[in-house]
Amino acid sequence: MDQATKGKQRNQQRNGSNGSDAIVYGKVPPQANDIEQALLGGIMMQRDAFDATAEFLRADCFYNHAHQRIYTAMATLREKNQPIDLITVTEQLKTQDDLEAVGGAYYVTTLTNHVVSAAHNDHYCKIILERYMKREMIRISLEVVQAAYEDMSDVFELMDSFEKQYTSLTINRGGKAIAGLDSHLVDRIQRIYQLRKNPKHITGIPSGYSKLDKITHGWQKTDLIILAARPAVGKTAFALNLARNAAMNEHHPVPVAFFSLEMSTGQLVDRILAAESEIWLEKISNGWLEDDHMVLLVEKGVKPLGQFANISIDDTPALTIYELRARCRRLKRRWLKEYGTDDGLIIIDYLQLMSGEGERRSGNREQEISTISRGLKALAKELSVPIIALSQLSRQTEQRKGEEKTPRLSDLRESGAIEQDADMVMFMYRPEYYEVKTDELGETTKGLTHVSIAKHRNGKLAQGNEAIKLRANLAIQKFTEWTDDVITTYVPGLPSGKWRPVETERPDELPFR
Repeated sequence: MDQATKGKQRNQQRNGSNGSDAIVYGKVPPQANDIEQALLGGIMMQRDAFDATAEFLRADCFYNHAHQRIYTAMATLREKNQPIDLITVTEQLKTQDDLEAVGGAYYVTTLTNHVVSAAHNDHYCKIILERYMKREMIRISLEVVQAAYEDMSDVFELMDSFEKQYTSLTINRGGKAIAGLDSHLVDRIQRIYQLRKNPKHITGIPSGYSKLDKITHGWQKTDLIILAARPAVGKTAFALNLARNAAMNEHHPVPVAFFSLEMSTGQLVDRILAAESEIWLEKISNGWLEDDHMVLLVEKGVKPLGQFANISIDDTPALTIYELRARCRRLKRRWLKEYGTDDGLIIIDYLQLMSGEGERRSGNREQEISTISRGLKALAKELSVPIIALSQLSRQTEQRKGEEKTPRLSDLRESGAIEQDADMVMFMYRPEYYEVKTDELGETTKGLTHVSIAKHRNGKLAQGNEAIKLRANLAIQKFTEWTDDVITTYVPGLPSGKWRPVETERPDELPFR
């Protein structure tokens, strides 16, 4: 190879050119060569400047290939705990056999001539990072375009891949500065003062059940809450009650997103209407409503829900964690725009019906559930909202006898990662489900529902005799606070949430059965 050819290759490497790949649709990709030079020169002139830069940039963030090699040499020196300056960087490039490729010692020396002030390094990092992200967006988009033209490509796999790459790009867009303890102390003291002024000590989103809120203090931001039970215990009904109570809270209503992977939107709306109007779900679902029923349905159900309940329902089946993340991000922006709040609650019914990406195709269901669980926790933290994810229990509970059928953490189905990732794990248990008609005192268990808290990262547990007692009326899909009244039937049509016991031995006499 002659000297002219070698020189041409060196110039291409130094300038970031890779032949025709460097130009897309007749345009040079976004880059800032002069800023890259100034940043590298500043690092060699200022002690410890590399550490601040490394929080934001990797070697591949630089457009110029020579600058990538120089930055890699600096990183190697830092790993060896050696100083980073003009001499050490040049020597390290020699060791890596990269000195000639970057343009020799002369080019490394000229980098310092571009430095205006090393104090500008943070600003330089931002510019370089922005240009890198634009280049990556172009690369990802071109890959999608090329794959979309292929007849054998699966469009849903393609969408998953695109979302995954885009999400990875946004997550890795740069480090967050580590704040000192003093700044955190100020924030926590302010929060403690606010808590002292709150007589009910509800610091999160209220559940609508006083005994539950007394333990949880409301659903807390960034928490992943698992609500688990066997099928037909009433998980969905209870979750819809929680959604309604959050969206229609008297003091601090918040928007709610309900992702249903099992039931259709229509089925969910029927259940919400049944609970709010206190008309039997069977009558609503089948249209068995007289005129007075219709009046009650509209006045007690449709009107208040339509006016006050900011609940969004998505019934897309087999959602992936990537699709869910994208939809929740859009919802969060919409909440801020339409309701002026970044508070909110996300409910998923249910976790095992979500779909992974490669894990399912490889047949590793446990790994798939682990990925979903980990993704839900990351999403709760990213959006700073609580996420309640419903979960199935394994059949192990059915194989135990008597009171041993109460759920345990080991009963969580398909993955121990659910327990690990969750901030709170709640179990629902109804004695009626197992044909237990009376308790140890001979009292009826009709409607009795135990809600136990088996894991609570930031609070106390509620298990065994300390479990929260609720009363379920699944005919109208409603859960209320438990009372020790023997009466277990209610008059429907009273104001929402205000149930009154009725002394009757003939439930069929109820007006809206």
